[in-house]
Amino acid sequence: MKITIVTVGKLKEKYLKQGIQEYLKRLTAYAKVDIIEVADEKAPENMSEAEMLEVKQKEGERILGNIGQDTYVITLEINGKMLSSEQLAAKMDQLATYGKSKIAFVIGGSLGISEAVQKRSDLALSFSKMTFPHQLMRLVLVEQVYRGFRINRGEPYHK
Repeated sequence: MKITIVTVGKLKEKYLKQGIQEYLKRLTAYAKVDIIEVADEKAPENMSEAEMLEVKQKEGERILGNIGQDTYVITLEINGKMLSSEQLAAKMDQLATYGKSKIAFVIGGSLGISEAVQKRSDLALSFSKMTFPHQLMRLVLVEQVYRGFRINRGEPYHK
């Protein structure tokens, strides 16, 4: 399985980079996982609705430019479907079983994701009704992907 995480913006926090690197290292036994960072747009505090849409559109174009036609796309969205760790693991297993070996998870920028990216999405996934920094979501996502592989293989880790 090939998993790509397409995310807006650069990761600056050392502690998050270290956590993500640890899970990426663990994941090498299960899948090829790449993280693609696309540039974020400048988003000043007092933007109009039109300016916000323009920012999301530009970021969305960059995101879509990194997703292949044969890729199953899972967007992380506050209003997406909430799954348990077991349900996410089952979804990943189902995709692998039915020939969807390329999966892209998309983490948008501070304003969210564009309508075009939402339309391209095969599954809108929510980790919580709470809002999290998108940098932190990278760490949470790679941990849950790792957990999913461990669950599917019946290996100890998930409790």
